[in-house]
Amino acid sequence: MKSDKLFSEFPPVSTEQWEEVIMADLKGGDYEKKLIWKTIEGIDVKPYYRAENIKDLNIEPTTKKDNNWDIRQDIFESDIKLANQIALEGLKRGVNSIGFDASKVQSDKDLEVLLNGIDLTKVKVNFFFATCFLELTKRFIAYVKAKSIDGTKVYGSMNFDPYIYSLYSGKLCCSDDEIAEQGAQIINLIKENIPNFDAVTVNGHLFNNAGASIVQELAYTLSAANEYLANLTAKGIPAHSVGYRTVFAFATGSNYFMEIAKIRAARILWKKIMQEYNPKCDSAYDLFIATESSFYNKTIYDPYVNMLRTTTESMSAAIAGADSISVYPFDCAFKESDDFSRRIASNQQVLLKEESHLDKVVDPSAGSYYIENLTSSIVSHAWDIFKQIEEKGGFLKAIKEGYIQDEVNKTAQKRSKEVAMRKTTILGTNQYPNQNEEMSSKIESICHGYENPANEIKTLNCDRLAEPFEKLRLEVEKSSNKPKVFLLTYGNLAMRKARAGFASNFFAVSGYQIIDNAGFDTAEAGAKAALDSKAEIVVLCSSDEEYVDLVAGVTPLLKGKVNHIVVAGNPVDQIENFKNQGITDFISVKTNALESLQNYNKLLLK
Repeated sequence: MKSDKLFSEFPPVSTEQWEEVIMADLKGGDYEKKLIWKTIEGIDVKPYYRAENIKDLNIEPTTKKDNNWDIRQDIFESDIKLANQIALEGLKRGVNSIGFDASKVQSDKDLEVLLNGIDLTKVKVNFFFATCFLELTKRFIAYVKAKSIDGTKVYGSMNFDPYIYSLYSGKLCCSDDEIAEQGAQIINLIKENIPNFDAVTVNGHLFNNAGASIVQELAYTLSAANEYLANLTAKGIPAHSVGYRTVFAFATGSNYFMEIAKIRAARILWKKIMQEYNPKCDSAYDLFIATESSFYNKTIYDPYVNMLRTTTESMSAAIAGADSISVYPFDCAFKESDDFSRRIASNQQVLLKEESHLDKVVDPSAGSYYIENLTSSIVSHAWDIFKQIEEKGGFLKAIKEGYIQDEVNKTAQKRSKEVAMRKTTILGTNQYPNQNEEMSSKIESICHGYENPANEIKTLNCDRLAEPFEKLRLEVEKSSNKPKVFLLTYGNLAMRKARAGFASNFFAVSGYQIIDNAGFDTAEAGAKAALDSKAEIVVLCSSDEEYVDLVAGVTPLLKGKVNHIVVAGNPVDQIENFKNQGITDFISVKTNALESLQNYNKLLLK
């Protein structure tokens, strides 16, 4: 009763009333430009959503019975004994699903060593990078039987995915028909011997790590899955048997709410596709979704920020109802993970379960006006892309022609441009760097995808988003000369501090030494201090109005004595005038920071 009385004191406010207030606050500003977020996926996100925005969405409740997930640890160590040791350490820390690099499992003895001490009735095992998944399946089944293990209690997956793997390797392992035949044999063997094991894994994370948008990642994953489904059913495998043993493997990035919506949308669209095959059992719709941390957004510099990234990424996956989550160690971008980084990675998930209790509520974001609208938008956009691929003849035809690769590359180029312009922030890399940090001596290895790919199928570029900026800074670290940047601050206190902060951040991204100042009373005093510092770059930091006098005062003293005299800002009306006086560059939010700093490196480094 008290709550009813409380709410009665606040009359409902209509959307029209909200909009009137917003327009008044904008004071004539463009609503679309200022308040509508236009995502790289082509989705227009409104500044707010209300109940009326979901009434026509036809939302289907999830069929999941609980929100529990597997805490998975993927081990990319190919040395079999060492991989087994890492796995056993992970199991002690709460991991209950292990991913193994099976590239060196060539005998029964190898498999015995790899799985030593692992109880297959309690721990899920997942195999990737096998030289032949059909042979590995046979060998694994023989191992289960030799150990007298109840096959119905064995869970895990084979990463049989020659279609998407070809985007790494540059070629298909065999003909289309042979791929379908191998897949059918694997499913039949699993169905008869270890029926709860998954056979096909559709590795959509590759698209994410190549820079695809969220809707592209989802659409192309669905397209590849549909190709498997069509070809395997043509080989006589029932649709529900394929669906029940298929894994969707996504990568989750930093776009928190969009990632939640992506995973929710995947279940909706899979059901829509599967219905066309008229499955005999509802198990066909029980899509198993495995997620892993995106590699695309991880960084070498300020690597502990990667922990924050993987935390929000795994939260997105958990809230969206992922069935398995794998968190990359924070140092994965530049070295082999060690015990500490692996422990932190697994502990992140343990905390999300045991302390945040994200496993206790099924689909907790259901009913959120915002997330339901995002889910609906992603469903619509991904479905449009899926249909385009089907109209082109399906996934295989599209990758053989390079269509999908070209579309992903277009999006990746847009992402890279936004990072270069610093419209997209990579904390610690293209914005707000730790100026005292040096990483060149800590780098052990940097992964750049498949080594020496063939050219039968165009491969995807899987460089990380931060790499161009990291390359700049590593060049400076390895150089015998670390350029100095002198900030000549003058005049209006607020403007000189703001522009000094901008300039400091701009050049520190490359690891240059920044010499800041409290401010100078005269242009001459600032110029003298700049010369005394022996800096290669002098950045003038003041207000647009004061630049006229400042430039006139310092350029006669600095011209010819320092490499570069730079103005922090974009005084359009004075640019030509300032250039004629000796100003060499202007930096502002409109500057392509990457191109500018690459040019400085070429000119200054020895």
